[in-house]
Amino acid sequence: MSKLTLNEEAARRRTFAIIAHPDAGKTTLTEHILLSGGAIRAAGAVRARGENRRTQSDWMKIEKERGISVSASVMTFEHTPADGIARMFNLLDTPGHEDFSEDTYRTLTAADCAIMVLDAAKGIEPQTLKLFEVCRLRDIPIITFINKLDREALDPLELLDEIASKLQLDPAPVWWPAQSGNRLRGMVEMGTGRFQPYARKVPGAVEDAGHPPALPLSEAAQYFEPGEQEELMEAAELVTGGYPAFDRQSFLEGHMTPVLWGSALRHFGIDELLAAIGEWAPPPKVMPARKEAPPETRNAPAPVELSIQPGSDEVTGFVFKVQANMDPNHRDRIAMFRMASGKFQRGMKLKVQNTGKSLSVNAPIMFFASDRELAEDAFAGDVIGIPNHGVLRVGDSLSESGMIRFAGLPNFAPEILQRVRVKDPLKAKHLKKALDGLAEEGVTQLFRPEIGADFIVGAVGQLQFEVMADRLGEEYGLEVIFEHSPYAEARWIDGDKADVEDFMGKYRGQMARDIDQAPVFLAKSSWETGYVTERFPKVAFTKTKERG
Repeated sequence: MSKLTLNEEAARRRTFAIIAHPDAGKTTLTEHILLSGGAIRAAGAVRARGENRRTQSDWMKIEKERGISVSASVMTFEHTPADGIARMFNLLDTPGHEDFSEDTYRTLTAADCAIMVLDAAKGIEPQTLKLFEVCRLRDIPIITFINKLDREALDPLELLDEIASKLQLDPAPVWWPAQSGNRLRGMVEMGTGRFQPYARKVPGAVEDAGHPPALPLSEAAQYFEPGEQEELMEAAELVTGGYPAFDRQSFLEGHMTPVLWGSALRHFGIDELLAAIGEWAPPPKVMPARKEAPPETRNAPAPVELSIQPGSDEVTGFVFKVQANMDPNHRDRIAMFRMASGKFQRGMKLKVQNTGKSLSVNAPIMFFASDRELAEDAFAGDVIGIPNHGVLRVGDSLSESGMIRFAGLPNFAPEILQRVRVKDPLKAKHLKKALDGLAEEGVTQLFRPEIGADFIVGAVGQLQFEVMADRLGEEYGLEVIFEHSPYAEARWIDGDKADVEDFMGKYRGQMARDIDQAPVFLAKSSWETGYVTERFPKVAFTKTKERG
Protein backbone atom coordinates (compact mmCIF):
# COMPACT_ATOMS: atom_id res chain seq x y z
CA MET A 1 0.00 0.00 0.00
CA SER A 2 1.53 3.27 -1.07
CA LYS A 3 2.17 5.86 1.66
CA LEU A 4 2.85 8.57 -0.89
CA THR A 5 0.32 11.25 -1.77
CA LEU A 6 -1.32 11.31 -5.20
CA ASN A 7 0.98 14.16 -6.24
CA GLU A 8 4.07 12.28 -5.02
CA GLU A 9 3.03 9.10 -6.86
CA ALA A 10 2.43 11.07 -10.07
CA ALA A 11 5.77 12.90 -9.69
CA ARG A 12 7.73 9.64 -9.78
CA ARG A 13 6.10 8.47 -13.04
CA ARG A 14 7.90 8.75 -16.39
CA THR A 15 5.75 7.87 -19.40
CA PHE A 16 7.74 8.07 -22.63
CA ALA A 17 7.61 6.84 -26.22
CA ILE A 18 10.48 5.73 -28.42
CA ILE A 19 10.30 7.02 -32.00
CA ALA A 20 12.59 6.32 -34.93
CA HIS A 21 12.89 5.65 -38.63
CA PRO A 22 12.81 1.91 -39.43
CA ASP A 23 16.15 0.16 -38.78
CA ALA A 24 17.49 2.88 -36.49
CA GLY A 25 17.67 0.29 -33.70
CA LYS A 26 14.54 1.25 -31.78
CA THR A 27 13.45 -2.23 -30.72
CA THR A 28 16.99 -3.17 -29.68
CA LEU A 29 17.19 0.02 -27.64
CA THR A 30 13.86 -0.81 -26.00
CA GLU A 31 15.12 -4.19 -24.86
CA HIS A 32 18.35 -2.77 -23.52
CA ILE A 33 16.53 -0.04 -21.58
CA LEU A 34 14.53 -2.84 -19.96
CA LEU A 35 17.78 -4.68 -19.26
CA SER A 36 19.38 -1.57 -17.76
CA GLY A 37 16.24 -0.93 -15.69
CA GLY A 38 16.40 -4.40 -14.17
CA ALA A 39 13.17 -5.52 -15.83
CA ILE A 40 14.87 -8.32 -17.78
CA ARG A 41 18.00 -10.38 -17.27
CA ALA A 42 19.00 -10.50 -20.91
CA ALA A 43 17.65 -8.62 -23.89
CA GLY A 44 14.39 -10.39 -24.68
CA ALA A 45 14.12 -12.51 -21.52
CA VAL A 46 11.49 -11.24 -19.09
CA ARG A 47 11.93 -11.65 -15.38
CA ALA A 48 8.43 -12.36 -14.13
CA ARG A 49 7.07 -14.65 -11.42
CA GLY A 50 10.49 -16.16 -10.87
CA GLU A 51 10.88 -17.41 -14.42
CA ASN A 52 12.92 -16.40 -17.44
CA ARG A 53 10.40 -16.24 -20.27
CA ARG A 54 11.21 -14.91 -23.70
CA THR A 55 9.20 -11.98 -24.85
CA GLN A 56 9.89 -8.77 -26.72
CA SER A 57 8.16 -5.52 -27.40
CA ASP A 58 7.62 -7.12 -30.80
CA TRP A 59 5.28 -9.90 -29.72
CA MET A 60 3.26 -10.67 -32.87
CA LYS A 61 4.39 -13.59 -35.02
CA ILE A 62 4.81 -11.36 -38.09
CA GLU A 63 6.94 -8.92 -36.09
CA LYS A 64 9.31 -11.66 -34.99
CA GLU A 65 9.55 -13.08 -38.52
CA ARG A 66 10.21 -9.75 -40.26
CA GLY A 67 12.12 -7.98 -37.53
CA ILE A 68 9.88 -4.89 -37.64
CA SER A 69 7.42 -3.33 -35.21
CA VAL A 70 3.87 -3.14 -36.53
CA SER A 71 1.99 -2.48 -33.31
CA ALA A 72 2.59 -0.17 -30.38
CA SER A 73 3.24 -1.98 -27.11
CA VAL A 74 3.54 -0.91 -23.48
CA MET A 75 6.09 -1.97 -20.89
CA THR A 76 5.98 -0.91 -17.24
CA PHE A 77 8.86 -1.32 -14.79
CA GLU A 78 10.13 0.24 -11.57
CA HIS A 79 13.76 1.31 -11.31
CA THR A 80 15.88 3.08 -8.72
CA PRO A 81 18.78 4.94 -10.42
CA ALA A 82 21.92 6.34 -8.84
CA ASP A 83 20.05 9.30 -7.31
CA GLY A 84 18.16 6.84 -5.08
CA ILE A 85 14.67 7.93 -6.20
CA ALA A 86 12.49 4.94 -7.12
CA ARG A 87 10.61 5.77 -10.31
CA MET A 88 7.92 4.00 -12.31
CA PHE A 89 8.69 3.92 -16.03
CA ASN A 90 5.97 3.40 -18.63
CA LEU A 91 7.74 2.73 -21.92
CA LEU A 92 5.63 3.01 -25.08
CA ASP A 93 7.28 1.26 -28.01
CA THR A 94 5.91 2.45 -31.36
CA PRO A 95 6.08 1.16 -34.94
CA GLY A 96 8.75 2.87 -37.00
CA HIS A 97 7.35 1.90 -40.40
CA GLU A 98 5.39 4.73 -42.03
CA ASP A 99 2.50 2.38 -42.89
CA PHE A 100 1.70 2.31 -39.17
CA SER A 101 2.11 6.01 -38.45
CA GLU A 102 -1.51 6.31 -37.27
CA ASP A 103 -0.84 3.84 -34.44
CA THR A 104 2.28 5.81 -33.53
CA TYR A 105 0.37 9.10 -33.57
CA ARG A 106 -2.21 7.80 -31.12
CA THR A 107 0.42 6.30 -28.85
CA LEU A 108 2.18 9.66 -28.67
CA THR A 109 -0.99 11.17 -27.18
CA ALA A 110 -0.29 9.03 -24.11
CA ALA A 111 3.39 10.04 -23.81
CA ASP A 112 4.85 12.89 -21.77
CA CYS A 113 8.26 12.65 -23.44
CA ALA A 114 9.79 11.06 -26.55
CA ILE A 115 13.16 9.42 -27.14
CA MET A 116 14.18 10.12 -30.73
CA VAL A 117 16.59 7.46 -31.99
CA LEU A 118 18.93 8.41 -34.85
CA ASP A 119 21.26 6.12 -36.77
CA ALA A 120 24.75 7.63 -36.37
CA ALA A 121 25.56 6.78 -40.00
CA LYS A 122 22.35 8.22 -41.49
CA GLY A 123 21.22 11.10 -39.30
CA ILE A 124 17.67 12.40 -39.65
CA GLU A 125 15.58 10.28 -42.03
CA PRO A 126 12.12 10.99 -43.53
CA GLN A 127 10.02 9.09 -40.97
CA THR A 128 12.00 10.73 -38.15
CA LEU A 129 10.90 14.11 -39.48
CA LYS A 130 7.23 13.06 -39.61
CA LEU A 131 7.26 11.71 -36.07
CA PHE A 132 9.07 14.80 -34.83
CA GLU A 133 6.33 17.01 -36.29
CA VAL A 134 3.73 15.02 -34.35
CA CYS A 135 5.73 15.57 -31.16
CA ARG A 136 5.98 19.28 -31.92
CA LEU A 137 2.20 19.54 -32.47
CA ARG A 138 1.61 17.96 -29.08
CA ASP A 139 4.40 19.91 -27.29
CA ILE A 140 6.21 16.69 -26.35
CA PRO A 141 9.82 17.30 -25.22
CA ILE A 142 12.42 15.17 -27.00
CA ILE A 143 15.60 13.44 -25.82
CA THR A 144 17.88 12.50 -28.73
CA PHE A 145 19.82 9.24 -28.64
CA ILE A 146 22.32 8.77 -31.50
CA ASN A 147 22.67 5.02 -31.90
CA LYS A 148 25.05 2.57 -33.59
CA LEU A 149 28.33 4.22 -32.58
CA ASP A 150 29.89 0.76 -32.87
CA ARG A 151 29.67 1.27 -36.65
CA GLU A 152 31.28 3.93 -38.79
CA ALA A 153 29.31 7.16 -38.22
CA LEU A 154 28.92 10.63 -39.64
CA ASP A 155 30.93 13.42 -38.09
CA PRO A 156 29.28 14.26 -34.72
CA LEU A 157 29.26 17.99 -35.50
CA GLU A 158 27.46 17.25 -38.77
CA LEU A 159 24.78 15.32 -36.86
CA LEU A 160 24.27 18.19 -34.41
CA ASP A 161 24.02 20.72 -37.23
CA GLU A 162 21.40 18.53 -38.91
CA ILE A 163 19.29 18.49 -35.73
CA ALA A 164 19.53 22.27 -35.53
CA SER A 165 18.72 22.92 -39.21
CA LYS A 166 16.07 20.25 -39.93
CA LEU A 167 14.28 20.18 -36.58
CA GLN A 168 14.81 23.77 -35.48
CA LEU A 169 15.91 22.50 -32.09
CA ASP A 170 18.92 23.60 -30.06
CA PRO A 171 21.03 20.45 -29.60
CA ALA A 172 22.73 20.28 -26.21
CA PRO A 173 25.36 17.50 -26.27
CA VAL A 174 25.44 15.91 -22.83
CA TRP A 175 28.10 13.38 -23.85
CA TRP A 176 30.62 13.46 -26.70
CA PRO A 177 31.86 10.37 -28.53
CA ALA A 178 35.50 9.46 -28.97
CA GLN A 179 35.47 8.17 -32.57
CA SER A 180 33.13 5.44 -33.90
CA GLY A 181 33.22 1.95 -35.40
CA ASN A 182 36.44 0.03 -34.79
CA ARG A 183 38.09 3.20 -33.45
CA LEU A 184 35.40 3.86 -30.80
CA ARG A 185 37.13 4.50 -27.47
CA GLY A 186 34.20 5.70 -25.37
CA MET A 187 32.58 9.04 -24.61
CA VAL A 188 33.16 12.00 -22.34
CA GLU A 189 30.55 13.84 -20.29
CA MET A 190 30.31 17.54 -21.05
CA GLY A 191 31.07 19.79 -18.11
CA THR A 192 32.43 17.10 -15.78
CA GLY A 193 35.11 15.56 -18.00
CA ARG A 194 34.04 12.10 -16.86
CA PHE A 195 35.07 9.48 -19.42
CA GLN A 196 33.11 6.26 -20.03
CA PRO A 197 35.32 3.71 -21.82
CA TYR A 198 33.90 1.40 -24.48
CA ALA A 199 34.75 -2.31 -24.41
CA ARG A 200 34.59 -4.22 -27.68
CA LYS A 201 33.39 -7.80 -27.74
CA VAL A 202 36.15 -10.38 -27.81
CA PRO A 203 36.13 -12.24 -31.17
CA GLY A 204 34.11 -15.45 -30.80
CA ALA A 205 32.49 -14.38 -27.51
CA VAL A 206 28.73 -14.83 -27.21
CA GLU A 207 28.13 -11.71 -25.09
CA ASP A 208 29.68 -8.27 -24.97
CA ALA A 209 32.11 -7.56 -22.17
CA GLY A 210 30.98 -5.25 -19.42
CA HIS A 211 32.09 -1.68 -19.95
CA PRO A 212 34.84 -0.49 -17.58
CA PRO A 213 33.82 2.04 -14.92
CA ALA A 214 33.93 5.75 -15.73
CA LEU A 215 36.96 7.79 -14.73
CA PRO A 216 38.34 11.31 -15.31
CA LEU A 217 39.38 11.83 -18.93
CA SER A 218 42.79 13.05 -17.78
CA GLU A 219 43.40 9.60 -16.22
CA ALA A 220 42.16 7.53 -19.16
CA ALA A 221 45.35 7.37 -21.27
CA GLN A 222 45.30 3.56 -21.36
CA TYR A 223 42.19 3.60 -23.56
CA PHE A 224 43.70 5.75 -26.32
CA GLU A 225 46.26 5.57 -29.08
CA PRO A 226 48.90 8.34 -29.04
CA GLY A 227 47.32 11.76 -29.67
CA GLU A 228 43.69 10.58 -29.40
CA GLN A 229 43.24 11.66 -25.78
CA GLU A 230 44.39 15.20 -26.56
CA GLU A 231 42.11 15.32 -29.64
CA LEU A 232 39.09 14.35 -27.49
CA MET A 233 39.96 17.00 -24.89
CA GLU A 234 40.16 19.66 -27.62
CA ALA A 235 36.89 18.47 -29.21
CA ALA A 236 35.11 18.57 -25.83
CA GLU A 237 36.37 22.10 -25.23
CA LEU A 238 35.23 23.17 -28.72
CA VAL A 239 31.77 21.64 -28.25
CA THR A 240 31.38 23.20 -24.78
CA GLY A 241 32.06 26.64 -26.26
CA GLY A 242 30.04 26.14 -29.45
CA TYR A 243 26.82 24.63 -28.13
CA PRO A 244 24.54 25.67 -25.27
CA ALA A 245 24.65 23.78 -22.00
CA PHE A 246 21.58 21.67 -21.28
CA ASP A 247 18.74 23.69 -19.78
CA ARG A 248 15.82 21.59 -18.52
CA GLN A 249 13.25 24.37 -18.80
CA SER A 250 14.15 25.00 -22.43
CA PHE A 251 13.90 21.24 -23.02
CA LEU A 252 10.44 21.03 -21.42
CA GLU A 253 9.26 23.96 -23.53
CA GLY A 254 10.33 22.14 -26.70
CA HIS A 255 13.20 24.45 -27.70
CA MET A 256 16.13 22.21 -26.80
CA THR A 257 17.00 18.52 -27.06
CA PRO A 258 19.73 16.90 -24.95
CA VAL A 259 21.89 14.65 -27.15
CA LEU A 260 23.24 11.35 -25.89
CA TRP A 261 25.28 8.74 -27.78
CA GLY A 262 25.79 5.01 -27.65
CA SER A 263 25.22 1.59 -29.14
CA ALA A 264 22.07 -0.24 -28.10
CA LEU A 265 23.37 -3.51 -29.51
CA ARG A 266 26.53 -3.27 -27.37
CA HIS A 267 24.64 -1.92 -24.32
CA PHE A 268 26.78 1.22 -24.42
CA GLY A 269 25.27 4.53 -23.29
CA ILE A 270 22.05 2.88 -22.10
CA ASP A 271 22.56 3.49 -18.38
CA GLU A 272 23.21 7.15 -19.15
CA LEU A 273 20.05 7.38 -21.25
CA LEU A 274 17.89 5.77 -18.54
CA ALA A 275 19.34 8.18 -15.96
CA ALA A 276 18.53 11.11 -18.26
CA ILE A 277 14.92 9.96 -18.68
CA GLY A 278 14.49 9.61 -14.93
CA GLU A 279 16.06 12.98 -14.14
CA TRP A 280 14.84 15.17 -17.01
CA ALA A 281 11.67 13.69 -18.54
CA PRO A 282 8.56 15.41 -17.16
CA PRO A 283 6.12 13.70 -14.81
CA PRO A 284 2.46 13.47 -15.92
CA LYS A 285 1.26 16.88 -17.05
CA VAL A 286 -1.92 18.84 -16.49
CA MET A 287 -4.38 17.79 -19.20
CA PRO A 288 -7.14 19.92 -20.75
CA ALA A 289 -10.60 18.35 -20.66
CA ARG A 290 -14.27 19.23 -20.47
CA LYS A 291 -16.89 18.39 -17.89
CA GLU A 292 -19.72 17.19 -20.08
CA ALA A 293 -22.73 14.95 -19.47
CA PRO A 294 -23.19 11.82 -21.64
CA PRO A 295 -25.05 12.53 -24.92
CA GLU A 296 -28.40 11.02 -23.83
CA THR A 297 -28.61 13.02 -20.59
CA ARG A 298 -31.72 15.17 -20.40
CA ASN A 299 -31.44 18.83 -19.36
CA ALA A 300 -27.66 18.46 -19.25
CA PRO A 301 -25.70 21.52 -18.12
CA ALA A 302 -23.42 23.25 -20.63
CA PRO A 303 -19.91 21.77 -20.93
CA VAL A 304 -17.27 23.35 -18.70
CA GLU A 305 -13.58 23.60 -19.67
CA LEU A 306 -11.29 21.95 -17.10
CA SER A 307 -7.61 21.36 -16.39
CA ILE A 308 -7.15 17.89 -14.93
CA GLN A 309 -4.37 17.91 -12.33
CA PRO A 310 -2.45 14.61 -11.92
CA GLY A 311 -2.98 14.83 -8.15
CA SER A 312 -6.76 15.23 -8.42
CA ASP A 313 -8.82 12.70 -6.46
CA GLU A 314 -11.09 11.51 -9.27
CA VAL A 315 -9.78 8.72 -11.50
CA THR A 316 -9.79 9.98 -15.09
CA GLY A 317 -8.10 9.00 -18.34
CA PHE A 318 -8.56 7.96 -21.94
CA VAL A 319 -8.17 4.95 -24.22
CA PHE A 320 -5.41 5.47 -26.79
CA LYS A 321 -5.24 1.94 -28.19
CA VAL A 322 -7.26 -1.26 -28.34
CA GLN A 323 -5.43 -4.51 -29.01
CA ALA A 324 -7.24 -7.74 -29.87
CA ASN A 325 -5.91 -11.24 -29.30
CA MET A 326 -2.78 -10.42 -27.30
CA ASP A 327 -3.41 -13.80 -25.68
CA PRO A 328 -3.95 -16.27 -28.56
CA ASN A 329 -5.65 -18.71 -26.19
CA HIS A 330 -8.49 -16.26 -25.56
CA ARG A 331 -10.32 -13.90 -27.86
CA ASP A 332 -9.39 -11.04 -25.57
CA ARG A 333 -9.70 -7.36 -26.38
CA ILE A 334 -7.63 -5.05 -24.21
CA ALA A 335 -8.14 -1.29 -24.06
CA MET A 336 -4.95 0.58 -23.13
CA PHE A 337 -6.03 3.25 -20.65
CA ARG A 338 -3.70 6.17 -19.91
CA MET A 339 -4.50 7.60 -16.49
CA ALA A 340 -4.63 11.37 -16.13
CA SER A 341 -5.45 11.65 -12.43
CA GLY A 342 -6.46 9.88 -9.25
CA LYS A 343 -5.68 6.50 -7.72
CA PHE A 344 -7.16 3.54 -9.52
CA GLN A 345 -7.86 0.41 -7.48
CA ARG A 346 -8.86 -2.99 -8.80
CA GLY A 347 -12.62 -3.47 -8.77
CA MET A 348 -13.45 0.21 -9.27
CA LYS A 349 -16.34 1.27 -11.47
CA LEU A 350 -15.56 3.69 -14.27
CA LYS A 351 -18.00 5.30 -16.68
CA VAL A 352 -17.52 5.94 -20.39
CA GLN A 353 -18.34 9.59 -21.11
CA ASN A 354 -19.57 9.35 -24.69
CA THR A 355 -21.88 6.35 -24.07
CA GLY A 356 -22.75 6.63 -20.38
CA LYS A 357 -21.91 2.92 -19.87
CA SER A 358 -20.48 1.80 -16.54
CA LEU A 359 -17.63 -0.73 -16.28
CA SER A 360 -16.51 -2.71 -13.26
CA VAL A 361 -12.77 -3.08 -13.79
CA ASN A 362 -12.13 -6.32 -11.91
CA ALA A 363 -9.15 -7.65 -13.86
CA PRO A 364 -7.00 -4.65 -14.84
CA ILE A 365 -3.55 -5.53 -16.10
CA MET A 366 -0.11 -4.01 -16.16
CA PHE A 367 1.61 -4.59 -19.48
CA PHE A 368 4.93 -6.06 -20.33
CA ALA A 369 4.53 -6.33 -24.11
CA SER A 370 2.30 -9.41 -24.53
CA ASP A 371 2.97 -10.50 -20.94
CA ARG A 372 0.81 -9.07 -18.20
CA GLU A 373 0.05 -9.27 -14.51
CA LEU A 374 -2.89 -8.10 -12.41
CA ALA A 375 -2.74 -4.42 -11.44
CA GLU A 376 -3.90 -3.74 -7.89
CA ASP A 377 -3.53 0.03 -8.21
CA ALA A 378 -2.31 2.68 -10.63
CA PHE A 379 -1.74 6.44 -10.67
CA ALA A 380 -1.57 9.36 -13.10
CA GLY A 381 0.85 8.55 -15.92
CA ASP A 382 0.36 4.79 -15.68
CA VAL A 383 -1.05 2.71 -18.52
CA ILE A 384 -3.33 -0.16 -17.53
CA GLY A 385 -5.19 -2.65 -19.68
CA ILE A 386 -8.95 -2.96 -19.33
CA PRO A 387 -10.35 -6.22 -20.74
CA ASN A 388 -13.61 -5.60 -22.57
CA HIS A 389 -15.74 -7.03 -25.35
CA GLY A 390 -16.25 -4.14 -27.71
CA VAL A 391 -17.44 -1.69 -25.03
CA LEU A 392 -14.34 0.52 -25.24
CA ARG A 393 -12.95 2.11 -28.37
CA VAL A 394 -9.94 4.27 -29.19
CA GLY A 395 -10.62 7.82 -27.99
CA ASP A 396 -13.09 6.96 -25.20
CA SER A 397 -12.77 8.97 -21.99
CA LEU A 398 -13.32 7.21 -18.65
CA SER A 399 -13.83 8.63 -15.18
CA GLU A 400 -15.61 7.89 -11.92
CA SER A 401 -18.26 10.52 -12.62
CA GLY A 402 -18.60 9.69 -16.31
CA MET A 403 -18.54 13.41 -17.11
CA ILE A 404 -14.87 14.03 -17.97
CA ARG A 405 -14.15 14.22 -21.69
CA PHE A 406 -10.64 14.49 -23.10
CA ALA A 407 -9.94 15.57 -26.66
CA GLY A 408 -10.76 12.73 -29.03
CA LEU A 409 -8.23 10.83 -31.10
CA PRO A 410 -8.68 11.14 -34.86
CA ASN A 411 -9.21 8.48 -37.49
CA PHE A 412 -7.45 9.39 -40.71
CA ALA A 413 -8.80 8.76 -44.19
CA PRO A 414 -7.03 5.71 -45.67
CA GLU A 415 -4.78 6.03 -48.70
CA ILE A 416 -5.47 2.54 -50.10
CA LEU A 417 -8.89 0.87 -50.37
CA GLN A 418 -9.25 -2.84 -51.14
CA ARG A 419 -12.01 -5.42 -51.18
CA VAL A 420 -11.58 -8.39 -48.84
CA ARG A 421 -13.24 -11.78 -49.02
CA VAL A 422 -12.70 -15.10 -47.29
CA LYS A 423 -11.72 -18.15 -49.36
CA ASP A 424 -14.27 -20.36 -47.58
CA PRO A 425 -17.74 -18.82 -48.17
CA LEU A 426 -19.09 -20.67 -45.12
CA LYS A 427 -16.89 -18.48 -42.93
CA ALA A 428 -18.31 -15.15 -44.15
CA LYS A 429 -19.91 -14.42 -40.76
CA HIS A 430 -16.61 -15.13 -39.02
CA LEU A 431 -14.92 -12.67 -41.37
CA LYS A 432 -17.31 -9.87 -40.35
CA LYS A 433 -16.59 -10.48 -36.66
CA ALA A 434 -12.83 -10.65 -37.24
CA LEU A 435 -12.76 -7.48 -39.35
CA ASP A 436 -14.81 -5.65 -36.71
CA GLY A 437 -12.32 -6.72 -34.06
CA LEU A 438 -9.31 -5.49 -36.02
CA ALA A 439 -11.04 -2.25 -37.03
CA GLU A 440 -11.79 -1.50 -33.36
CA GLU A 441 -8.04 -1.34 -32.82
CA GLY A 442 -8.10 1.73 -35.06
CA VAL A 443 -5.18 0.70 -37.26
CA THR A 444 -7.29 -0.08 -40.33
CA GLN A 445 -10.66 1.25 -41.45
CA LEU A 446 -13.60 -1.02 -42.27
CA PHE A 447 -16.36 0.21 -44.60
CA ARG A 448 -19.59 -1.67 -45.39
CA PRO A 449 -21.15 -0.40 -48.65
CA GLU A 450 -24.85 0.48 -48.52
CA ILE A 451 -25.37 -1.64 -51.65
CA GLY A 452 -23.69 -5.03 -51.96
CA ALA A 453 -22.14 -7.46 -49.50
CA ASP A 454 -18.46 -6.67 -50.00
CA PHE A 455 -16.26 -5.39 -47.21
CA ILE A 456 -13.94 -2.49 -48.09
CA VAL A 457 -10.80 -2.21 -45.98
CA GLY A 458 -8.81 1.01 -45.91
CA ALA A 459 -5.20 1.40 -44.80
CA VAL A 460 -2.35 3.90 -44.94
CA GLY A 461 0.10 1.49 -46.61
CA GLN A 462 0.32 -1.85 -48.35
CA LEU A 463 2.15 -3.50 -45.45
CA GLN A 464 -0.98 -3.11 -43.32
CA PHE A 465 -2.87 -5.47 -45.64
CA GLU A 466 -0.12 -8.06 -45.32
CA VAL A 467 -0.23 -7.77 -41.54
CA MET A 468 -4.03 -8.01 -41.57
CA ALA A 469 -3.96 -11.15 -43.74
CA ASP A 470 -1.36 -12.70 -41.41
CA ARG A 471 -3.38 -11.87 -38.30
CA LEU A 472 -6.67 -13.09 -39.78
CA GLY A 473 -4.99 -16.41 -40.52
CA GLU A 474 -3.04 -16.68 -37.27
CA GLU A 475 -5.64 -15.37 -34.82
CA TYR A 476 -8.94 -16.26 -36.49
CA GLY A 477 -8.10 -19.17 -38.79
CA LEU A 478 -9.38 -17.29 -41.86
CA GLU A 479 -7.69 -17.35 -45.26
CA VAL A 480 -8.54 -14.11 -47.02
CA ILE A 481 -7.95 -12.52 -50.40
CA PHE A 482 -7.52 -8.79 -50.92
CA GLU A 483 -8.67 -7.53 -54.32
CA HIS A 484 -8.50 -4.26 -56.18
CA SER A 485 -11.29 -1.86 -55.25
CA PRO A 486 -12.91 0.63 -57.67
CA TYR A 487 -12.51 3.33 -55.02
CA ALA A 488 -9.53 5.64 -54.55
CA GLU A 489 -10.55 7.82 -51.60
CA ALA A 490 -12.85 7.75 -48.59
CA ARG A 491 -14.38 10.84 -46.99
CA TRP A 492 -16.62 11.13 -43.95
CA ILE A 493 -19.60 13.36 -44.64
CA ASP A 494 -21.41 15.73 -42.31
CA GLY A 495 -23.88 18.61 -42.47
CA ASP A 496 -27.57 19.31 -42.00
CA LYS A 497 -29.64 16.16 -42.10
CA ALA A 498 -31.57 17.18 -45.22
CA ASP A 499 -28.40 18.09 -47.15
CA VAL A 500 -26.65 14.85 -46.18
CA GLU A 501 -29.69 12.74 -47.12
CA ASP A 502 -29.96 14.56 -50.46
CA PHE A 503 -26.34 13.77 -51.27
CA MET A 504 -26.63 10.15 -50.10
CA GLY A 505 -29.68 9.66 -52.26
CA LYS A 506 -27.83 10.81 -55.37
CA TYR A 507 -24.71 8.73 -54.62
CA ARG A 508 -26.25 5.68 -52.93
CA GLY A 509 -24.03 3.30 -54.91
CA GLN A 510 -20.89 4.89 -53.46
CA MET A 511 -22.05 5.28 -49.87
CA ALA A 512 -20.80 3.11 -47.03
CA ARG A 513 -20.85 3.01 -43.24
CA ASP A 514 -17.82 2.77 -40.99
CA ILE A 515 -17.62 0.74 -37.81
CA ASP A 516 -19.48 3.50 -35.92
CA GLN A 517 -22.20 3.58 -38.61
CA ALA A 518 -21.04 7.03 -39.68
CA PRO A 519 -21.70 7.75 -43.40
CA VAL A 520 -18.69 7.58 -45.72
CA PHE A 521 -18.44 8.57 -49.38
CA LEU A 522 -16.19 6.31 -51.48
CA ALA A 523 -14.81 8.32 -54.38
CA LYS A 524 -13.43 6.71 -57.54
CA SER A 525 -10.76 9.39 -57.94
CA SER A 526 -9.45 12.54 -56.31
CA TRP A 527 -11.07 14.46 -59.17
CA GLU A 528 -14.47 13.06 -58.13
CA THR A 529 -13.85 14.12 -54.53
CA GLY A 530 -13.20 17.67 -55.74
CA TYR A 531 -16.24 17.56 -58.01
CA VAL A 532 -18.75 16.53 -55.29
CA THR A 533 -17.18 19.01 -52.87
CA GLU A 534 -17.94 21.85 -55.30
CA ARG A 535 -21.36 20.51 -56.26
CA PHE A 536 -22.54 20.02 -52.64
CA PRO A 537 -21.06 22.99 -50.75
CA LYS A 538 -23.35 22.44 -47.73
CA VAL A 539 -21.95 18.95 -47.13
CA ALA A 540 -18.59 18.61 -45.39
CA PHE A 541 -16.22 15.97 -46.84
CA THR A 542 -13.54 15.35 -44.23
CA LYS A 543 -10.28 13.39 -44.12
CA THR A 544 -10.47 12.87 -40.36
CA LYS A 545 -13.09 11.75 -37.89
CA GLU A 546 -12.72 12.26 -34.17
CA ARG A 547 -14.06 9.79 -31.66
CA GLY A 548 -14.03 10.64 -28.00
